[in-house]
Amino acid sequence: MFYFVIFIQTAINTGIGIGAILLAGECLKIMYSNLSPNGSLKLYDFIAMVTVVMIVLSQLPTFHSLRHINLVSLFLSLGYTFLVVGACIYAGLSKNAPPRDYSLESSESARVFSAFTSISIIAAIFGNGILPEIQATLAPPVTGKMVKGLLMCYAVIAVTFYSAAVSGYWVFGNKSNSTILKSLMPDNGPALAPTWALGLGVVFVLLQLFAIGLVYSQVAYEIMESQSADVKQGIFSLRNLIPRIILRTLYMVFCGFMAAMLPFFGDINGVVGAIGFIPLDFVLPMVLYNMTFKPTKSSLTYLINISIIIVFTGAGLMGAFSSIRKLILDANQFKLFSSDVVD
Repeated sequence: MFYFVIFIQTAINTGIGIGAILLAGECLKIMYSNLSPNGSLKLYDFIAMVTVVMIVLSQLPTFHSLRHINLVSLFLSLGYTFLVVGACIYAGLSKNAPPRDYSLESSESARVFSAFTSISIIAAIFGNGILPEIQATLAPPVTGKMVKGLLMCYAVIAVTFYSAAVSGYWVFGNKSNSTILKSLMPDNGPALAPTWALGLGVVFVLLQLFAIGLVYSQVAYEIMESQSADVKQGIFSLRNLIPRIILRTLYMVFCGFMAAMLPFFGDINGVVGAIGFIPLDFVLPMVLYNMTFKPTKSSLTYLINISIIIVFTGAGLMGAFSSIRKLILDANQFKLFSSDVVD
């Protein structure tokens, strides 16, 4: 069970690290494209730049050392959301408002696969609460800290993810880009909102993505350094410093290389949600509860837990299949190291 959980956590955190680097690179590319429309730099060039910055920032030694970055990340998240929602409302009410199409795919099978991919992405969004849960187990009282952490987490999710998603879909319909700023700043034609607001939004999300990448890399660092570090020596001793620099650098280079080679943001989200967040957040807790407390098989608690296990195992399997299917279909249409992010 320990290795099973570690495998899932590592897959989740690596997937999020890749996605953060990919989106940060796209933010730089958006700014560059608007400042220099005929420039020669490609998406992978900006991903390389982001990776170098992440390598430097990743040398912060512990999760505790990121506490101030976490606080700044919260304000960046809220600021970005307010800017994007305001820009979407502005664009939707302006005379240059884009045509909106809310129709679904014509094929019934395609709609089913898209539905399960979407479930996986939603699971990835709500799975962000996993970090407050992990932190809550570090010191008593566990229950009170966990509840406070999760309430804070889901309040921020409700304000940020859903307001941006609803406003973006209202303006652009099914043509909305996974990075809504890209829809607000189309390649052809003028920006659909004030340039200062969009530029500030790009800066906010870029800084936020650095924070996300740092936070979600900590689990991988803990796993690597539990084997390489000597706990009897200080964290800044040469014995621990050199392996830490090497391992963290290699990890970030791997994430950056994968982001540049396979720029499939929406597909990565779906795969991470299906094979990571669904089993870890919805299946495994029920299994562990039944194993630990051993409720009788006729009890309501046991039956509810088993029902949740069956439903979400099925959703996870279907989500994994549909997400990987979409990744393969998208990969057939784009070259490796593409200069555009695939939704």
